[in-house]
Amino acid sequence: MNKRELFLRHVAQTSPAPLGLEIVKASGTTLRDAAGKKYLDLIAGISVCNVGHRHPKVVKAIKKQLNDYMHLLVYGEMIETPQVQYAKWLTEHLPASLNSVYFTNSGAEATEGAMKLAKRVTNRTRIIAFNKSYHGSTQGALSVMGDEYWRNAFRPLLPDVLHLEYDSFESLQEINNQTACVIAETIQAERGVVAPSGEWMTALEQKCRETGTLLVLDEIQTGFGRTGSLWGFEQFKVVPDIVLMGKALGGGMPLGAFVADRKLMQVLTENPVLGHITTFGGHPVCCAAGLAAFKVLLKDGIMPEVADKGALFRELLQHPLIKTIRVNGLLIALEFDNFDINKKVIDGCLQQGLLTDWFLFAPECLRIAPPLTISAKEIKKAVKIMLSILDAIQAEAAPM
Repeated sequence: MNKRELFLRHVAQTSPAPLGLEIVKASGTTLRDAAGKKYLDLIAGISVCNVGHRHPKVVKAIKKQLNDYMHLLVYGEMIETPQVQYAKWLTEHLPASLNSVYFTNSGAEATEGAMKLAKRVTNRTRIIAFNKSYHGSTQGALSVMGDEYWRNAFRPLLPDVLHLEYDSFESLQEINNQTACVIAETIQAERGVVAPSGEWMTALEQKCRETGTLLVLDEIQTGFGRTGSLWGFEQFKVVPDIVLMGKALGGGMPLGAFVADRKLMQVLTENPVLGHITTFGGHPVCCAAGLAAFKVLLKDGIMPEVADKGALFRELLQHPLIKTIRVNGLLIALEFDNFDINKKVIDGCLQQGLLTDWFLFAPECLRIAPPLTISAKEIKKAVKIMLSILDAIQAEAAPM
């Protein structure tokens, strides 16, 4: 039995048609499979490998921490240097009110923790989220996911969750003194990179302040320089009560976090004690890797180039089959007429050594979210491949 057969038989599958690539090496922006074929990675593990695959400083930090210790005890009981150092670095690069970090294993777990914290702080039950939003797929996070197709099969879910229209001023009227929190992405990534207006984000923050509602902003996919600023909310000049992190937080290792003011976070320590608990959250090796990646991001001049790289994609990706291109730093969506065209492009890219993807709530859109370290030369190579595939699709569809 070959490895693919073993993979399909023994590894639980999430779709009937997984990519099934056997990658044996990854470095920077390049993946290499078992046959030696190289792929230019345009999705970075879904916005995880922002400083590239296996950055040398991240690998070095992992090895050092492995030589010191790995798991010690359930989260929060021991003073673990990587956790402490990373929390300090993170809070030094956040607004002053975001000064206490609760590390989790993933972004979905960060969502779960934030919802519990909001209920506990406000003594309210209602949670407001937005249509076409994605915050994870555990049951609590699934309850606030903004698409009934994914929610319906797993009902009953959390009660008292209300889904509103994103970037709608009328929707904000539903936020009142019964609302525990509003959870929003700073950019709706899985909708196909849809950003709200600055005026709406300001109004959302103001409405939350007026009603005593906690504002939870999801930076799981947009954080760590993906949009050209360290955090997406900086572009809107708003400050959340709780911010969610994941994906790039661990530098390629599994790590998530929710961050709030210490005064809020303290409510999880009593009535009941251990109000939120995790065994492996903030694993020391993951925190060491994440901190190393964070330092690379801040010190190696990566973020100042993100906007220009996104602009280069926008400039070069011109084709009649592309209906729209939405660019926010290096989070980019190419919109086609339908999923069939997108699938042909994705498959064609894969054949030519280019790894791309689609969006959960926008299957007609092609995802471009490469490591932020991608070079201009690599961008031009990727675009040339995509345009050649689009030319072939257009020629095939032309009347004889």
